[in-house]
Order: sequence, then structure tokens, then C-alpha cells
Amino acid sequence: MTALPPGVVTLDDHEAHARTVLDTNAWAYFAGGAADEIALAANRSAWNAMRLHPRVLRPLAGGHTRVSLLGRSLAHPILLAPVAFQRMAHPDGELASAVAAAAQQAGFVLSTQASQPLESIAEAVRDDPDRGPLWFQLYLQHDRGFNRELVRRAEDAGYEALVLTVDAPCHGARDRERRANFRLPAGISAVNLAGLPPRPAAALQPGQSALFDDLLRDAPGWDDVAWLQANTRLPVILKGILHPDDARQAARLQAGGVIVSNHGGRTLDSAPPTAEALPRIADALAGTLPLLVDGGIRRGTDILKAMALGANAVLVGKPYVFGLANAGALGVAHVLRLLRDELEIAMALCGCATLDDLPAGLLGAGQP
Repeated sequence: MTALPPGVVTLDDHEAHARTVLDTNAWAYFAGGAADEIALAANRSAWNAMRLHPRVLRPLAGGHTRVSLLGRSLAHPILLAPVAFQRMAHPDGELASAVAAAAQQAGFVLSTQASQPLESIAEAVRDDPDRGPLWFQLYLQHDRGFNRELVRRAEDAGYEALVLTVDAPCHGARDRERRANFRLPAGISAVNLAGLPPRPAAALQPGQSALFDDLLRDAPGWDDVAWLQANTRLPVILKGILHPDDARQAARLQAGGVIVSNHGGRTLDSAPPTAEALPRIADALAGTLPLLVDGGIRRGTDILKAMALGANAVLVGKPYVFGLANAGALGVAHVLRLLRDELEIAMALCGCATLDDLPAGLLGAGQP
């Protein structure tokens, strides 16, 4: 087993060390954001800007980090977000991440663009009685028959929910990737999309846009969400919600949940940081749907802030890929353990015995 690098004791340490491990191609893909990376930086700074207002001399014995989510009791509210092509970070790829998540009782969300088969990932962890949720992230493709078959595969393999990404009808302008001339290495591909029929190109007329008049003809809409719900027995969680009106529409469609996300700052630059969007979405939903958040979470204090703002759970993406690059499954497990330990410390120091009983005013008046 690969050992942890010496001196790595925080998620930022993992990132710094991963920079020395990953090649320029992989680093541009995993670490970068869209355009000027304003949204990428804002995700982190928004959590940092919030202040916790601790309470003292409160009873803490018997405290715990357990939460309820989609009818399950979880040991803690941390899940691993979907990240594509993880074999670029380590040969064991998504398999290592899933096994580490199960060992740390964390949820795991497998990307449609995983570099390993969805069945093999599920087979490795689904029978572990102590694991967290196992979900499959879905990018709807242009062929509904293929989408239907992909969903059936996920259902048959034992995935417990579908996470439909709704904020990426096209790629963001990722300057880091373009400067690095990003290419998938030989032998790495989106293996679960094998067999997808070619997408027929539009016959563009002079003055037409290759984006709007061709690619976006197949961009999903709310009717596709309803179609997906009608074609699966799994809850459909919508990932990429930043506007309260979209959250309300998700509730009207009885979605399985909502993930407040700006795609890790990788799609629309200058999108609001998720810490800023979260309380507005929480107000719009008023507890009607499970609510999760990702983007910029690097500390246990960030998780506590997210829970105080109305989240039921959080997801982390980039940090665990850096842990994967550094030490395979052990590195991913270390990232999760750091976050859980820091969450417990933050709870204790703020006078929070459980996440269901956070003290009033934990974030102070007017925050965020």
C-alpha cells in the first residue's frame, strides 16, 4: 500500500503534494476552473468569510455526527462528489475512492465519465454493511434509449440514487486545460459510455452557431427530468442548483433532492459561491427536499457552517482526488478522516453535541 506523504496533515497539504505528483495534463484537469477561476476561488473564500459563534459549557457527552438522508442513517454527512477519469490521478482510480469511502462510512457518487465500469465499482462496496450511500451521477446523453439502458445498469448494479447534473449543457471555458493542451491519456476513457451511438451533426447554415444551433439542440430541460423520473425506480437528485426558482421547480417535480453546486467553479465563471447560494436555496425549499452542497469545502468548520445554513450533507471533490494521487485509497481515506475528525472538533468547540441541535446564532446575525 502506498504510504501517506510525510507532513500532510490538511486537505491543503494534500493539494500541494499532489501538484508534485500529477503531470501538467492531469493537474490542469483536476485543479482548474473556468476562465479566470473567479468562481473557483470564491467557493473557498466564501466559507472562510463566515464566522462561527461558539457556545460554551453545554452538555457534549454522547455527541455524534450522525445524520439522516433519503431514509438512511449516516455515520456522518460527508460524501465524495462525482469526479471523472480518476485513473488519471492513480491507476486504481474510482475503485480506490469507492473502497476508501466505504471504509470511512462516507457516501460515494460515481461519475458517468468514470474510467472504470460502474458494475465493478458497485460490486466492490455494495455489500459492506457500514458503507455510506452509493449513487450514480448521470449526464443525459443525446440518445434516450442509451440513457434508459445506462440507468438500468445502475439500478441492477445496486446504486441507490441518480444524481442528474443540470448545470453543464456545455463545457465551461477552461483556460488551464487549453493552455496544457489537455488530452485523455491512452487507455483512459469514459468506459460507461461505450456503445453510445454517434450524435448526428446539424447541417449549419451561414451565420448559425455550432453551439446554439447544433450542440444545444440536445441540452436537457425540465421535461427530461420528468422523463428520467418516469424511467427509473431510483430517486433523482438534481446537482447544480443555484437559483431559488430552480429549487422550487425541483420541489414541484418531487425530485429526490437538490445539490447546491457551481460544478466546482468549472462551468460558469462568476457564478455565486455555493456558501452564498445555500441559504437562499434552503429558504426556497423550506425543508421539502433533502439539501446538499459542494464547492470549496476544505475543513470540518466548513461542514459545520454548511449544516448551520440548512444543508443535510456535503460533498467534496478535488480534495479527495488529490488524496488519491498522493496515496491511492489510503490518501482518499485520510482526506475523509481529516474532515470527520475536524467536524467533531468544531462541533465540540461550538457547543454542538449533534448536528440536529445546532445552537441558535451559530453563524452570527446576517451571515453569510
